[in-house]
Amino acid sequence: MTTETPPTESAPATPGPAAPAPAAGTRRSPDPAPRRGGGALAIAVLLSLAAAGVAGYTAWTVWNLREDVGATNGLKGQVDTLQAAVNGLRDDNANLRRRLSDADGVNRSAREEVLGMAERTKNLEDAVANLSERSLSGHDAMLLDEAESLLRMAKERFALFGDASGALAAYDLADKSLASVNDSAFAAVRQNLGAEREALVAVQPKARASDLATLADLRAQIATLPLKDIDTQAGADEERTFWQRAGNALGSIVRISHDEGTPLGLADDRLARELAALDVAHAEAAVLAYDDRARAAALKRVDATLVAHFNNQAPSVQTARQRIATLLASQATGVEPKLGAALEELRSLRSVHALKASAPAHATSAASVAPAEPAPATSTAKVSP
Repeated sequence: MTTETPPTESAPATPGPAAPAPAAGTRRSPDPAPRRGGGALAIAVLLSLAAAGVAGYTAWTVWNLREDVGATNGLKGQVDTLQAAVNGLRDDNANLRRRLSDADGVNRSAREEVLGMAERTKNLEDAVANLSERSLSGHDAMLLDEAESLLRMAKERFALFGDASGALAAYDLADKSLASVNDSAFAAVRQNLGAEREALVAVQPKARASDLATLADLRAQIATLPLKDIDTQAGADEERTFWQRAGNALGSIVRISHDEGTPLGLADDRLARELAALDVAHAEAAVLAYDDRARAAALKRVDATLVAHFNNQAPSVQTARQRIATLLASQATGVEPKLGAALEELRSLRSVHALKASAPAHATSAASVAPAEPAPATSTAKVSP
């Protein structure tokens, strides 16, 4: 609100300089007569103007006060409206809080129900898993028994007879059996089985089997090979004619000859034949034992015996010596593989699985003996509108 100061009355006019005195010898005119009532009229006019200014100022002030009162009333109405809106918001907030509390209660009960359902679902999954495991246990157990039997057979056959081909065939069958097992825990057994199978392939079982067959045939052939002295003399006697034999008989009374045909010489030749056969058998044993040095030494002894005591002009002896030379020129039989790691790992895994299968059985029996606990009661909360 702005206030204006009333206009102030004007100060009375200051008298001017005095009129000069008339000069001497001149005649002074008489003063005019003073006007009556002129000062009062001026004062009245001034008072009227002052009253009018005061009245205007008062009216202006009253007008401003009315405008201020109207603005104040408008502000008061707005404040009342805002207060009503705030009160409504407070009520809405209180309602929302009640609804949130109700929703929390409902969520809590729903969470308890969900946890209960999750526990029941887990129990159902365990039951289904146990049922499927029981249904598949017979199939897997049969395959695992077959694989274990094949691995044990391969190990014993290779250890007793050195049969790498048979052991390799048994390993192939065991790998097929393990591939049909549904449990993936036995994949490590297949890895060890593959390593042992590669070791068996590296020793060239077919070449070793061919060498063993050749040595067995050579050992059987030695018994029929012609000796150098007895068989040569017998063949020479058969080639002579009747007149040559008669001339030799009548040629002289005294005859000088070697005694290789005597029983002592015959015994020496038979001993050489037996020694050659034993050396061939020694070569066979060296092949089975993966001893290349002993195999080569035995074959060299056989060749030396054939040269010293057998008829080297006979085709059968020459064929036997060629076969020995071929065996000496053949490659080494390789390092003896170590079998049994896959079998031991398979047995260990089966024992571990048996322990794991027995533990849930004991837990199930203990749970069946214990009294069943009552299910927790779930509270349902009503949501207010």
